[in-house]
Amino acid sequence: MWCLVLKITLLVHGDSDGVVSGALAYKFFMTKYKLHSIDVFFSHPAGLHADLKGFAKPGDIVFIADIALSELHLEELIKLFEIYSSKGELIYVDHHPEPINIKVKELPGTIVYDKCCSTSELTYRFFENQLGFEYSRIALYGAIGDYLDETVWVKEAMEKWDKRSIYFEAGVLSQGLEASRKMYDFKRHIVKHLSENRLPSSLSELLVRALIESINEEELRIWVKQNKQSMENIGYVIEPPGSLGRAANYAKTYTGKPVGLAASKHRNNYVMSLRAKRNIDLNRILRIITPKYHGTGGGHPFAAGARIPISYFREFLQTLNTTIGKYMET
Repeated sequence: MWCLVLKITLLVHGDSDGVVSGALAYKFFMTKYKLHSIDVFFSHPAGLHADLKGFAKPGDIVFIADIALSELHLEELIKLFEIYSSKGELIYVDHHPEPINIKVKELPGTIVYDKCCSTSELTYRFFENQLGFEYSRIALYGAIGDYLDETVWVKEAMEKWDKRSIYFEAGVLSQGLEASRKMYDFKRHIVKHLSENRLPSSLSELLVRALIESINEEELRIWVKQNKQSMENIGYVIEPPGSLGRAANYAKTYTGKPVGLAASKHRNNYVMSLRAKRNIDLNRILRIITPKYHGTGGGHPFAAGARIPISYFREFLQTLNTTIGKYMET
């Protein structure tokens, strides 16, 4: 007798907030359906539409977490959400600012969206009744890793744990993941490890990678200090030897400019990370100007990312510099 085989696919961002969200969902679905394994894939805003079609099928249960929706592929994503939610089940959990002119909560599927906090916190609260109290510490790792550890829920949850231990474990996870950026099989192992409510530091390879990353970050800081470049409103570095996000922050710090940017070539694009002072909305600026250069961009107001074809990079940089100047004048 034939029977349907339940297929569950997790599509999450590869940083600590996304990995923790994936681990919490992994635990929930494994327990609910008594499965032997679940497929876990790591995606990003520019690739979500292709990864959704490539890794999941209509009729599957699909869980997507911590991946902002890109303007460049927005129409296609809305259609995909409609197909996957109508033929199976689609759960989308996120906290990034909304694309211009749409309301995320009105998208098809089960939408868990709030800019209040980390995706880890949102995911834990969504599954809390099934996960129980002890998984709150896993959610705390993700919230700390995404610099969103000042919410009411985080403060209340932190009172039930030893704060020093939680921050240590969150640091191990964040640093270790940064040192494992394209090691997708290892990241899947971390998702499964956390889904068992185990300490990040008890995974020896993750701990060693975290220690090495801390040393590398200090070298990165010195490199940025020596190789920084400046425009009127942007401090930037090209091909930094390490984390783009941290390089962007150091570029902002050492140039004294309102925005820091770090870029690295990937295939035919420059992949960028940007950091800004608190009076600049990078998310809005990037969502408006990147489509003009056949790229994508967005994120949080003060921490965002972008992808631009190499041939348009310099022109994009000039437009970004001018746009930031006008933004600061308003």
